Amino acid sequence: MPERFTGVVLRRNADGEPLAAPSIGEIGLNHFAPYLMNRIISRWNANLADELREHDLTTAKMRTLAVLSVSSLLTINELSVFAVIEQSTMSRTLDSLEEQGYVRRTPRPEDMRIRDVSITEEGRNAFGKFWPTMYGSLLTMFDGIDEEEYRVFTGTLHKILVNIRKHEI
Repeated sequence: MPERFTGVVLRRNADGEPLAAPSIGEIGLNHFAPYLMNRIISRWNANLADELREHDLTTAKMRTLAVLSVSSLLTINELSVFAVIEQSTMSRTLDSLEEQGYVRRTPRPEDMRIRDVSITEEGRNAFGKFWPTMYGSLLTMFDGIDEEEYRVFTGTLHKILVNIRKHEI
């Protein structure tokens, strides 16, 4: 008979090696972090969707402009990683953002195959108009959570990202 769930999700021995895995039923969805993260991000995106439409933006466009608003120049590959968007979707998103006048793609003089992407002043203004809505959603999401809890939480997320990332960025 399988061992009953002990309430310890991250089962490891003293050397840090994994022990027998509990079933998802034993852990329960409300204690399975990836499930909770998916629910949170899905709700975040859904809550912002109506507001994004009013600004003629999509989630992909918003993520792209957000990343470019803090990074001066990125390749399409780098931008895809930071914005968490597949490269094919990123290319279509950049086509649309370029048509709106929000981004500029410039070939590198030393290698014309590589295009650097930058945000235009119009793109910066468009994101700036949406940022208060986005920040308000952040405050709602973290209502009742103090600054120290927030810092610990983001620190934990950074550790998780290092553990699972495929890219050095």
